[in-house]
Amino acid sequence: MIRVLQAVPNFSEGRDGRVAEALVDALSAPGTEVLDHSMDPDHNRSVVTVIGDPQPVEAACARAAELARDAIDLRRHQGAHPRVGALDVLPFVPLRGLEMTDVAASARRAGRAVSRLGIPVAFYGEASEPPGRPLAELRRGGFEAIRNGFPTDRVPDLVPDASAPGLPHPSAGLSCVGARQPLLAWNVYLRGLGVSAARRIASRIRETGGGFTGLRALGLALPRSGRVQVSMNLEDSERRSAGPIYDEIERLAREKGGDVDEVEVVGMASADLAHLAESGRLRAPGLDADRVLETRVKNHVATRGPAPAP
Repeated sequence: MIRVLQAVPNFSEGRDGRVAEALVDALSAPGTEVLDHSMDPDHNRSVVTVIGDPQPVEAACARAAELARDAIDLRRHQGAHPRVGALDVLPFVPLRGLEMTDVAASARRAGRAVSRLGIPVAFYGEASEPPGRPLAELRRGGFEAIRNGFPTDRVPDLVPDASAPGLPHPSAGLSCVGARQPLLAWNVYLRGLGVSAARRIASRIRETGGGFTGLRALGLALPRSGRVQVSMNLEDSERRSAGPIYDEIERLAREKGGDVDEVEVVGMASADLAHLAESGRLRAPGLDADRVLETRVKNHVATRGPAPAP
């Protein structure tokens, strides 16, 4: 069976198009396919989705980590999104022919390669030991909270640079490398409401506030565009529906005197969300069949042909 591994590196650069383009180029290599890339100046963040056989995907991510280390300086970085590293987050996802144990091994190999660049690495999700370490725990307080050293509760599970054990890279910080199931990263823009209302809505819907299982949510103000959004990650999105979450955000927004404006997907979309957009239930500009992960994986496998005989 053809194996398909997904990586979704998140970089702390969303304003310099030359850097973002170079990162995409580093991830485009024989054996990999870049499905999507985006940059957001308010979040000051770029997200790239790349798939392929595990070895070339891991190698491409290591090349991109080196480029990010040299091109991004967190001491001068400002943006709405929480971040601790130039290569901030690097999750690996099993899509075809791989078990989660295989993907955790990919994350560990890639993490060791990143650490050899002088960047400490913290494993999360199914790549941590024991499995299940939450990403939010690692990014709490952002780069500013770790730039002079790691708090004691973050020292376990780090793979530090041998020349500076236990210290973040002075400009590239810390990289969080993980293994997880598919995730839907999406933003719902609100109309007629301020950031305080967006934060209250986020606190109501996220799992830690008693809301939807597997949902992480933040209410954010975007000063460059003058907009407000509820920014979300829905874990295990192939098995969890985005529809009820969207309906609840819409209900809460209207209850507070505002409304939903539009939906934005960061990276690839679930078939569930794409169906909602196609039905007219929500407005999601740019969300078409090319943005559906399931569809693109099928196309990728078809272009690679049958696996070679053992």
